[in-house]
Amino acid sequence: MNITITPLGAADVPRLAEILRETVAAGGSVHFMDPVPEGAAEAYWAGAVADPGRIVLGAFVAGRLEGTVTLWLDTPPNQPFRGEIWKLMVAPAMRGKGLARALMIEAEGLAAARGRTLLNLDTATEGGASELYESMGWTRAGVIPDYAFKPQGGLVGTAIYWKRLGRV
Repeated sequence: MNITITPLGAADVPRLAEILRETVAAGGSVHFMDPVPEGAAEAYWAGAVADPGRIVLGAFVAGRLEGTVTLWLDTPPNQPFRGEIWKLMVAPAMRGKGLARALMIEAEGLAAARGRTLLNLDTATEGGASELYESMGWTRAGVIPDYAFKPQGGLVGTAIYWKRLGRV
């Protein structure tokens, strides 16, 4: 499968919103409840792609946007070497095809190219991407129990991960 990873912009907001709604409906814990309120996903992504402190990447298959991840670089002045990974999502119909791994590889490369030597992220302890992150060399720092509501209700913990890309 040919996967193309590229930064996204305003024209991609409708498909990003669709992927977010599909992810939440499938149980993905990405800050929204199911069903996602009308316009909320579009508003979130419009702000995200316009934010100069974030790089929103998209994974395209046959010209169609099928996955996304955000590299957050707007860190405090005492942490210019750090970045965060946010909102890794792949359209449910396209999962298991290497898109998430390709997105993570690109995000890590962009972070390193921008002088970031440490990344962190969090993921739900149920249905999250822990297995993927650990297979890519991320280290689990710990778990916070009952961290958020699952999209359809009930509490879920979050696992905190970090990865060193180099030294300061």
